[in-house]
Amino acid sequence: MNTNTTQTTKQADLRAGLAQIAPIWLERDATLKKIADYVSMAADDHCDLVIFGEALAPGYPFWLQHTGGAKFNDAAQKEMHAHYLNQSVVIERGDLAHIQNLCDQKNIATTLGIVERPSDRGGHSLYCSLVHIDQAGEIRSVHRKLQPTHEERLVWAPGDGHGLQVHDLLGFRLGALNCWENWMPLTRAALYAQGENLHVALWPGNPANTSQITPFVALEGRSYVISVAGLLRAQDIPDGIPMADQMRTVLAEHGPLATGGSCVASPDGQWLLEPVIDQEGLFSIELDLARVWQERQNFDPAGHYSRPDVARLVLDRTRQSTLSFTDDDN
Repeated sequence: MNTNTTQTTKQADLRAGLAQIAPIWLERDATLKKIADYVSMAADDHCDLVIFGEALAPGYPFWLQHTGGAKFNDAAQKEMHAHYLNQSVVIERGDLAHIQNLCDQKNIATTLGIVERPSDRGGHSLYCSLVHIDQAGEIRSVHRKLQPTHEERLVWAPGDGHGLQVHDLLGFRLGALNCWENWMPLTRAALYAQGENLHVALWPGNPANTSQITPFVALEGRSYVISVAGLLRAQDIPDGIPMADQMRTVLAEHGPLATGGSCVASPDGQWLLEPVIDQEGLFSIELDLARVWQERQNFDPAGHYSRPDVARLVLDRTRQSTLSFTDDDN
């Protein structure tokens, strides 16, 4: 499904596509192929930017809450965790190369949620990461979620501030956070202070989250806010993965575990696209940068309405590691 919403009579400064899709759950390559298809679809729809939900490739760890994920030394949980590790995204291996090439060929940027297994942290732990790829196909930042929430801590390690960056895109300055990071005031402030005026929030798929915080952050930051969520239904569970039958039973009892909720709020907190529920597809929206400038007239959280002489923030963007090398060439 493709819903196109034009907000002004003038040519838009930026056209963004919200790709509210389900993964081929816990199958990395098949999910990345589906993501690539939606990148192409968004480019064909003349989007400058396409956004995908949190941890979409290879999928959010929904099994933890429903199968006793906290059982210690449980064989079934160990098997599932090993599968999750194996199907995670290793950027250094080139897992995102095809998507990067598509962005370059089609002149489109993307912000994408992945489960990352980074080599710089030993290659055996997972991070809920947010990757921004520019219109030339270059990976501009990889933000690892600062604080996994509740049961997420069983599979995701805490990240660092290295990826708290903003990126220029057609006059906008884009920043992005994962899920409940969007509730962290100092983290939001770090992006505001870098000139953010287009805020992207990635979610696994629950309108109860996106419907409240999206207009709130838009009002606080006087920025456009785009929330993009995913889906998870019975048909999204492939054969052959651990716990496939258990998860289908859970879905049969509870219904979909992710129902979307992707939406867009304008810099005055009004809806441009109300939360979209239970629909898979590409939803396109046009953004007018002048609306940001208009709303900054009365409030600018990092500019004329800030008091750095009273309170200011220090951001450590060092990529954290357990090892550094000092080599003696002699």
